[in-house]
Amino acid sequence: MIEVKPLWISGEPFTAISVQLPKTTLLAVANDKGYIMCGALDVALLNEKLRDRGIIAGRAVGVRTIDQLLEAPLESVTFAAEQLGISRGMKGKDALLLMK
Repeated sequence: MIEVKPLWISGEPFTAISVQLPKTTLLAVANDKGYIMCGALDVALLNEKLRDRGIIAGRAVGVRTIDQLLEAPLESVTFAAEQLGISRGMKGKDALLLMK
């Protein structure tokens, strides 16, 4: 099952996406500038092979719900996210608010 819902954080619009797969759930929250995602996100790939795209993204591990993704500290972020002031250890929702 795929669930897509609007999500507002401090008055800013985002889209919450949850994809139920066998034995795992993919979670992401995005806007038109960037996104945060569960542990399935390969930040190294984005930084190395896709660096020229300037993808703004962060990864949180050990999360099972959108609410947990928003509250979890980011385990890794892309180089483009760092340029916006997003850093490892920052809560997901705080990182999203820098993606305006």
